[in-house]
Amino acid sequence: MTDNVAGMLAYVTIIPAILFLVIEPYNKSRFVRFHSFQNIFLHVGALVLWIALFIISAVLAFIPILGHLVAFLLWMCLSVGLLIVWIMLLLKANQGQMWKLPVIGDMAEKQANA
Repeated sequence: MTDNVAGMLAYVTIIPAILFLVIEPYNKSRFVRFHSFQNIFLHVGALVLWIALFIISAVLAFIPILGHLVAFLLWMCLSVGLLIVWIMLLLKANQGQMWKLPVIGDMAEKQANA
């Protein structure tokens, strides 16, 4: 399997990303390691945002109608935003590019070079 396909498959779920960091030919490739680490960090960041938004939604639930509407809009923005970022990462990895996300891209690059 070529590096760009392995890099793209690293974004499918978190399991292939972890497997690519362990399996022998792929853990030597800086490109595959970068995309695997970026996917893992993206999942961790999404989980933190999900927990924060869950807490915010619980607080907003005390506002009768407007609170539920605002919480719904926040959930939709997070979901659509993550979907767009995920699709862009899939496309860039398939094109053989190392497209770095603002904060986690630098961390992933540091881990891939280590």
